[in-house]
Amino acid sequence: MDWNFLPIFPHSASNFAPQVDSLYAYLVLVSAFFSILIAILIVTFAIKFRRKSETEIPAPVDEHSTGGMILEITWSVIPLLLSLVMFGWGAIIFFDESKPPSDAMEIWVTGKQWMWKVQHLEGTREINELHVPVNRNIRLTLTSEDVIHDFYVPAFRTKTDVVPGRYTTEWFRPTKVGQYHLFCAEYCGTKHSGMVGTIYVMDPAEYDAWLTSGTNVGSMAQKGEALFQQLGCATCHTSDGKGRCPNLAGVWGTKVELRGGSAALVDASYVRESIVNPLAKIVNGYDPIMPTFQGLVTEDQIQQLIEYVRSIGPKQPGPPPAIAKPGETPAKLTPVLGQPQK
Repeated sequence: MDWNFLPIFPHSASNFAPQVDSLYAYLVLVSAFFSILIAILIVTFAIKFRRKSETEIPAPVDEHSTGGMILEITWSVIPLLLSLVMFGWGAIIFFDESKPPSDAMEIWVTGKQWMWKVQHLEGTREINELHVPVNRNIRLTLTSEDVIHDFYVPAFRTKTDVVPGRYTTEWFRPTKVGQYHLFCAEYCGTKHSGMVGTIYVMDPAEYDAWLTSGTNVGSMAQKGEALFQQLGCATCHTSDGKGRCPNLAGVWGTKVELRGGSAALVDASYVRESIVNPLAKIVNGYDPIMPTFQGLVTEDQIQQLIEYVRSIGPKQPGPPPAIAKPGETPAKLTPVLGQPQK
């Protein structure tokens, strides 16, 4: 259902918008139906069964009658079924919004009092703006530098909390070219109302032209690699697997064995935690010698380091993640970063 004919509703410009609008229409219609029905019954019963005289005594209720029980069951079961429809319908939309497609375009978003900072994998950066191509699945990985924010695009019917110290995801597929409002929907300080931006949905050709029109000095992965060398990470994370810290080539998407026998999936959250709190999870077979980089690198730089680790990970989908043993290169990679054995 498209509510654009009503000026009080925002544009419908994503794959989720029709689903959310249809559910909302169902909620409105059910609420309106019962509100009107109850109002009519109240007025009708108030007139029909009003007390006509001071001496009037109502007729006794037959205790053996089943009419009351049937009525109680009816007005309990019907609302229950209608509520279950609301729950199931909403749950389907929720789970759809919670599972980004594997082919989605990756974009990083950082909330900060009081702005939105955006990084594209190609290296382009934006503030309070987000350019995306139409009819393309977009996955946003979001975090905050300070307090809780909320990335809200009414035209897309998507809204996600942006939490400091962790990553949340939001995805959508824009379906209409145009400009759409971006808001912070979580009170985040004195200038919360000014934490707004614009989403630009463009034709693919125009988006490609925009993406290459800037003065990029490298992709996020390339910037992360330069930072990796600058911070001296390569001194311990050697490519031959003989360093004092684990070899990072090919670990992305695998599970590493930790002290104590547990395992951890190497994803964005794991890499971030390893950078800011390296003692939280110690890979089995290695000493806890890595210093924390908390306060030494920005959230933007952490994201660049994550993209670098991702870039030297497995390139093609493979079998389920294996446990990487200490001293060996996961995914059968050679010491040359990212080059699989033949």
